[in-house]
Amino acid sequence: MSEPSSTAYPPITDRPVRWGLLAAGRIARAFAQAVAAAEGGEVVAVAARDAGRAQAFADDLGVPRAYGDYAELLADPEVDVVYISSTHPFHADQAVAALRAGRHVVVEKPTALTVRDTERVFEAARQSGRFAMEAMWTRCMPLVQDLVGRVRDGQIGTARSLAAAFTVPFEYDEGHRVFDLDNGGGALLDIGIYPVTLAHLLLGHPTDVQVLGSRVPTGADDLVGLQWMTREGAVAQVLCDSRSSGASRTVVRGTEGWIEVHGPVNDPEGFTVYRGREPEGELVTGDRRGLVHEVEEVHRCLAAGLLESPVVPHADTVAVMTILESARRELGVRYPQEDEPLHT
Repeated sequence: MSEPSSTAYPPITDRPVRWGLLAAGRIARAFAQAVAAAEGGEVVAVAARDAGRAQAFADDLGVPRAYGDYAELLADPEVDVVYISSTHPFHADQAVAALRAGRHVVVEKPTALTVRDTERVFEAARQSGRFAMEAMWTRCMPLVQDLVGRVRDGQIGTARSLAAAFTVPFEYDEGHRVFDLDNGGGALLDIGIYPVTLAHLLLGHPTDVQVLGSRVPTGADDLVGLQWMTREGAVAQVLCDSRSSGASRTVVRGTEGWIEVHGPVNDPEGFTVYRGREPEGELVTGDRRGLVHEVEEVHRCLAAGLLESPVVPHADTVAVMTILESARRELGVRYPQEDEPLHT
């Protein structure tokens, strides 16, 4: 895997990377704990729309500075990189503002609501000479990288198909973020992004996408099945559902064997490689430290002065969003923030 070209910013090699957290919710707390568990970084500031909430977060986790205004965080000269974990509709504008303020950014998935806004974030990064990455933690896991490497190296021959399902049950509430279109709701962006990302990693980009699904009364998608074929002739089948329970099972089939991935598609516990007609497979496990791997990848990139991560490259983030947007529009799901009309 080649490294993207380096940037003009000074690499951070002689001190810890200083993180600022934009938003102070549950995922920000988990991310702060991951920074503390990783080497080479520290959280120096947190901002929330409510100053009291930011201060309580800071007091609880030992963060030196708390702000009740996001602009104050972006103006803090001691913040190197901003982790953005607000809700989806705000990601793009906040990321662009952070980049223009001279900060690097890591944006919680999805980077934006649309392909156009995703590209806008990465263009702002290029123009400002700053690092930007989607916080797709699954891609940063050594176990997932090992899985991808084995498939690409032909350990099961030529990959011919993949089936992946990811279901997370939420009780229907029209005010809940997952079902609220105004807040970027929908199963595809919250849940489907994980199996789509894995399928894209293992099989490649589709030549066309077939979509089935349903919507809740708010208009958000809640159950979506995707099927696509790649230029090489492989077929991916992906299911996501925000209202049902069930085991998350992922299987990759090739001409000379197959691989079963164990555990949630976004956080695999291991995988078994079956070669030929051998009844016993090779069980593979590995280092599994959640968000810590993502944090360490950012630290590595900033030490090398990179504009983007070779593990989570901009082009792949845009490509996955293209699949999700195409499927969403096929289902007739449109966010109020979108200017252009739907084309199916």
